Amino acid sequence: MPLDDAVLRLQSLIDRIVRRLRLGPRPARASRRLLIVQIDGLPRSVFEEALANGRMPFTRRLLDRQAFRTTPMNVGLPTSTPAFQMAAMYGVRPDIPGFHYHDKQRHGDVYFPRAGDAAHVEATQARDRFGIVDDGSTYGCVFTGGAASNLFSFSMLKQPSGAGVLRLLSTFVVLLWVVVKCVGLTAIELLHAVLRLIADPVSEVSRGWKWLAIKVGLSVWVRQFFTLAVSADLYRGVPAIYVNYLDYDVFAHAYGPRHRRAFHGLRVIDASMHQLWNVLRRVPEHEYDLYILSDHGQAATIPYQSLTGARIERRLFDEFFDPSGTAPVSAATRGGRRLLAAVETLRAHRRHGLFQRFLNYLERDFISWLGDVRETHERAGVRVVAAGPNAFVYFMESPEPLTIDAIDQRSPGIVDELSRSRGIGFVLARSAAGPVCIWRGKRYGIDALADGPFAGRPDLDLVASGIRDLMAMRCAGDLVLYGLGATDGDVSFIGEQGAHAGPTVDEMQTFIVHPADAPVPSPVLHPIQLYDVFVRYRRAAQSLAA
Repeated sequence: MPLDDAVLRLQSLIDRIVRRLRLGPRPARASRRLLIVQIDGLPRSVFEEALANGRMPFTRRLLDRQAFRTTPMNVGLPTSTPAFQMAAMYGVRPDIPGFHYHDKQRHGDVYFPRAGDAAHVEATQARDRFGIVDDGSTYGCVFTGGAASNLFSFSMLKQPSGAGVLRLLSTFVVLLWVVVKCVGLTAIELLHAVLRLIADPVSEVSRGWKWLAIKVGLSVWVRQFFTLAVSADLYRGVPAIYVNYLDYDVFAHAYGPRHRRAFHGLRVIDASMHQLWNVLRRVPEHEYDLYILSDHGQAATIPYQSLTGARIERRLFDEFFDPSGTAPVSAATRGGRRLLAAVETLRAHRRHGLFQRFLNYLERDFISWLGDVRETHERAGVRVVAAGPNAFVYFMESPEPLTIDAIDQRSPGIVDELSRSRGIGFVLARSAAGPVCIWRGKRYGIDALADGPFAGRPDLDLVASGIRDLMAMRCAGDLVLYGLGATDGDVSFIGEQGAHAGPTVDEMQTFIVHPADAPVPSPVLHPIQLYDVFVRYRRAAQSLAA
């Protein structure tokens, strides 16, 4: 946009002044520079549909008129951003089974949006590995990739890098323009919200103001900031940039992967990429190579609670792990202690049936208001973490993963019954001979998946490889439950219409758009293969500097 360009030219002048005072000379010229644009959560099938239907006009023109091509990519398991970025940024096989999981040896959960968790995972799993964004910038990522400037990256939420803050100061003109522009766009979005409320008051009221705030924050303010900040980096000649656009992923989770609002999210991302491409054309001396990719896809899902009337962890405890509700409880307040004492007295008589269920719900839903009770997803030595279409079950008596034989001895018949439960598609477990898939009460070894829930899949070898990788992760649950492929359809254990983490085609099969002469394997069978493609840019720059 012309006004954006004028602001960036003014910013470039100010940047030269700040650089002379504090930042030093411009980066040494590399053989090529690197720009990676990640469209979070976009399946290859939806990408191809968007291209065909004119939803991504710039990307379509890029593929039709420029020296770019699309290569299919399988992202492995789990189909999640942290696992993808750890593999692609550092070239390591991650021990990251999901977006939210438990580490029995660390005695705590890992939840990536929580400050400190991503930094811990990056420090322990990447260790001294060279990152593909070394001396560059990351925006909206889970990990830094070794970048000097890390803004809105999960691993740096509490401690943004000093260089990032300094460069942020040098772009204050850009930030001022972002504010002015986004205020106008926010007003337009609020007007649209009022019109949607008039047209469909029931649906819009059910979303609430929090959803509108998230939408405006991510799809207006964050995206505009990312686009203009990356544009400023391109004018500077920052050697490597990785930007993750979240719009499509957010809308697809809320409405479904093919909902019109998800496609609208793609359209605005496409417009932002067009803006970045225009900047690249104005600075040919920096010799940037552009890559566009998706870290995972999404499957359209039914929320488990709308299907069964209860959260997955509640149903698992009530029907499988702790049906008598005898786990210990506690509370901090006087009222909570009195009520808990009454519940304990009633429990002492080991009452069952509807009355016992009432006591369980009383403890979980009402007593939690009065004091700090034990988390509802851990009871009777079992911890359940619902993370999307997947849920991890941990038996806490052992710091190491249990095999299915050990689980059978602990709780005979429970695994097979779980696999037949409504809303559960299949269950994964470990054995001495490798992973086991339990589907509708029957057990299938890793070499017999063609007879189970994945019959007819042309990419069966990739599914089997992904399951091997997932169940080799120490932090994956002793049991891994999936709602995908349930008798009622694909199910997510949290409240979302689109989900990812599992092995459906739409989750596993994505893409990478790249220069036609780039040494990208075809097809890409695992994101770890991207490391060698991307790291060569930084290695080449190091060689020139030496």
